[in-house]
Amino acid sequence: MRYWDTSAIVGLFVDGARSTALRAEHTRDVEMTTWWGTQVECVSAVARLERAERLTSALSGEIYLRLGKLAAGWVEVLPSERLRTTAERLLRVHPLRAGDALQLAAAIVVAEDHAASMPFVTADARLALAAQREGFEVIQPD
Repeated sequence: MRYWDTSAIVGLFVDGARSTALRAEHTRDVEMTTWWGTQVECVSAVARLERAERLTSALSGEIYLRLGKLAAGWVEVLPSERLRTTAERLLRVHPLRAGDALQLAAAIVVAEDHAASMPFVTADARLALAAQREGFEVIQPD
């Protein structure tokens, strides 16, 4: 099982430079863990791309359906006081945005503070660096 952040999950559905590698990574291990808010973040990213006319409404609709199916099978880290306080600590020590801090905090919580026990999949360079500094094996497909 691996922890997947939003950037990596969106890359499974939206063609980009890393999409093929992300899809291959998902094929290697289909068990996925992520944060409770990830599905909302994914919908936000797809909607932004549609508004920017980088995706058609038909393709966006297809992605939302595929995302829903994927989300039905992933393990979600639910909001908690521990998640919040961990995210707050991460914001003080790494140059992260709030959503990224919540993602990394969720990975720390699910790994039970043993970051090396769970690979962290991301397409975000800043989040990858913070995860690596927290002790995760970072998978950032090329």
